[in-house]
Amino acid sequence: MADKPKVAFYWCASCGGCEEAVVDLAEGILDVIAAVDIVFWPVALDFKVRDVKELPDESITVSFINGAVRLSEQEEMARLLRRKSKFVIAFGSCSHMGGVPGLANLWDRASIFAWYYHDAPSVAPGNVREPREHVRVPEGTLELPAFWDTVKTLDQVIDVDYYLPGCPPTPKLLADAVGVLLRGDLPPKGSVLAGTRALCHECPLNESKPEKLLLKDIRRVHLTKVDPEKCLLAQGLLCLGPVTRGGCEALCVKGNMPCTGCFGPTDEVRDQGAKGIAYVSSILDFDEEADIERALANVPDPVGTFYRYSLPRAYLMRTRKVMPHA
Repeated sequence: MADKPKVAFYWCASCGGCEEAVVDLAEGILDVIAAVDIVFWPVALDFKVRDVKELPDESITVSFINGAVRLSEQEEMARLLRRKSKFVIAFGSCSHMGGVPGLANLWDRASIFAWYYHDAPSVAPGNVREPREHVRVPEGTLELPAFWDTVKTLDQVIDVDYYLPGCPPTPKLLADAVGVLLRGDLPPKGSVLAGTRALCHECPLNESKPEKLLLKDIRRVHLTKVDPEKCLLAQGLLCLGPVTRGGCEALCVKGNMPCTGCFGPTDEVRDQGAKGIAYVSSILDFDEEADIERALANVPDPVGTFYRYSLPRAYLMRTRKVMPHA
């Protein structure tokens, strides 16, 4: 009997939702386990780094790596899995575009450490300590990973073959991707394994979207009684469906929540945040400066709204802000 394809999963800087997406395959995970040999999945199975190091190069068929790259250990593991794998898939928004961890690029290592270990209200007076990468103890040296200045996408560190978007990717998307790999029916390298059109095309509210959409106000969803039968943009809610790749089954919209853009841009868009700003600007219908100011007050975090998942991949890439003081 031929050996089953070997598969690895690894978790970098992310919340863990992508690991949950694997478990959310439910009984479908049994089909995956029957079809492949999982050789590394430290969050769920007892594998060690040395197990990966002992494998021949390119002996792993595919590694699914989720999370952005923030620490030296994450970069080391990404490079190790790249060497051991035929294919690497950036699994989820954080590895694809930087994700929510990528918003840390609004600051740098020094300002982050200054806040959390010196100035934050939770720091007791006289208890100012920063983590050290090396600490000597009687038994030897304890080591912590280095904390990089900049959060990076996976493909800013290693070569990536395919991208599986989402925060997290849906179980269906994951199952389809595994099926494509097992069949050998591979798309061109660099493909995003999801829809090619904007989310609006699969949104159940798309038919209620006016042909000419003009907004007189911008509303925040938690202060709005949402009409579940009407286009969310038409209700003044900042839904990024028009500038976000489809393939997520419009799950957020079905839950009366606007799209926040986790599937990233469509193929022809380079900067998702800039595209989102341009689109929203094109449908605002204000005449008075007071109206503009009132609307902008309902977008208190423009970077977090338009670049929530994609700041490390954006033209901006990073900037510098000052942490607030207690």
